[in-house]
Amino acid sequence: MPRKISLFSIVMLTLSSIIGSGWLFGSGMAAQIAGPAAIISWILGGVIIGVIALNYIELGTMFPTTGGMSQYASFSHGPLLGFVAGWANWISLLTIIPIEAVAAVQYMSSWPWSWANWTRDFISDGSITNQGLVIVFLFMAAFTLLNFWSVKLLTSFTSLIAVFKMAVPILTIGILMLSGFDTSNFSHTAGFMPYGSSTIFTATTAAGIIFSYNAFQTTINMGDEIENPEKNIFWGIVISFGISIIIYTLLQVAFIGSVPTTKLAAEWRGINFQSPFADIALLLNLSWLADILYIEAFVSPFGTGVSFVATTSRALAAMTTTRHLPTFLGRLSQKYQTPRRSMIVNLFLGILMAACFRNWSALSNVISTSTLIAYITGPVTLMTFRKLAPDWQRPFRLKAARILAPTAYLLGCLAIYWAKWPTTIEVFGVIGLGLIFYIIYEVRQPMGHQQMLASLKGARWLAFELLWLTVMSLIGSHQFGGSGWVPYPSDFLFVILGSLGCYFLGIHDGYFGLETQTAWKLNRKSNY
Repeated sequence: MPRKISLFSIVMLTLSSIIGSGWLFGSGMAAQIAGPAAIISWILGGVIIGVIALNYIELGTMFPTTGGMSQYASFSHGPLLGFVAGWANWISLLTIIPIEAVAAVQYMSSWPWSWANWTRDFISDGSITNQGLVIVFLFMAAFTLLNFWSVKLLTSFTSLIAVFKMAVPILTIGILMLSGFDTSNFSHTAGFMPYGSSTIFTATTAAGIIFSYNAFQTTINMGDEIENPEKNIFWGIVISFGISIIIYTLLQVAFIGSVPTTKLAAEWRGINFQSPFADIALLLNLSWLADILYIEAFVSPFGTGVSFVATTSRALAAMTTTRHLPTFLGRLSQKYQTPRRSMIVNLFLGILMAACFRNWSALSNVISTSTLIAYITGPVTLMTFRKLAPDWQRPFRLKAARILAPTAYLLGCLAIYWAKWPTTIEVFGVIGLGLIFYIIYEVRQPMGHQQMLASLKGARWLAFELLWLTVMSLIGSHQFGGSGWVPYPSDFLFVILGSLGCYFLGIHDGYFGLETQTAWKLNRKSNY
């Protein structure tokens, strides 16, 4: 019987996923967008993803299965919604693998050592060069190979690397606060909020903050591979997520206070560090800290990349259960119980994405938006099962779900809106491309007329939501890329009202279909 993942290992695995390239770049980008107020952005982003995660803990313990986040929506609303949610989630996860490799290579390109001059050509005008792409591909291959043989090898590696990944950010916080920390930076020039309150919300998506917190689903997607999942899924997320919020927020505080005053002549938007924390360390004559940070910039994305190969392969394998992707992708290795074929497919697609998109900041924005599209299906699914199956087993029952579920949904919709036009419509288009695969397989394996109508009805609320967010992005305030027909902050109210209607429509349109039979079997299994 395959070895189960312990609570300690799942906390280390999740932390190894969360503490990735986000801390290396996010603080610098957030400061450029919002100035010192970026501190609030990190707290806000943590609250948004934290509330969403609570909904998924109940679902994860109700339906303990590998790659569960790609299946929950189909359990309550049919295969069409399940496919769209799974596709959006998979796209966001798939993109993380090349992003982590790109992040490592970007820091490598600024290595200060004389023997590393050969790395200088990895970056040109802020993008990875062809030479750098070769190194990116090698990183991605290494990520995959460490997942290829067994869960035991994966958890042993990530438990070791997670300790180092947490130690370096904590060390950085302490050293920067003790060396050159200037409290006047928090009120420099235009004050704590130099570019207005709207930038606080923009930074949560545009600076990669949502992206940085995204990895809580590592725990959810490991499903029944976890030891005592009825307890350890909850505690694994709570512990790892709590630690990461504290670390990320303090990192932003340390960054704001440590930027030399001379660099603020052009205000926060004039700061453009290629390797933010390492560059600050060098400016403060802390070359030893810079050396550690350059090593960390290699190790941290590596650990996250390894973890997300596991998560992404399981998400793709889980999508095959809707019968709208080739089933061979979902087969597990009999010896190692890992979805090897999914890993190989993800590797090649990740290589393609790295070749097409060579900029960390732009990709983090796209990832955040596509992730949130998948996430907002969770609260709707949760409350739909509360209505349709109140007697089903719930090893973890979310208290105050009637408040927390719509709150999570609305926060997710607002965060999508904050991504700004035209990013919103671009991401919606990428999500729409997935429907091509759905239609191809639907034509080959047509469902009954009534089942087809039920599936379309089950997905209409998400179609209305994306349409509403598209309209609001187009006519909303200038601060979020709109035409300004609806000024800030009135645009928030319009987004909330329209999204609330879609939320209740989603709960109303839930139904018991063929996929619900799978859900019922999994729920019986949850009686640990």
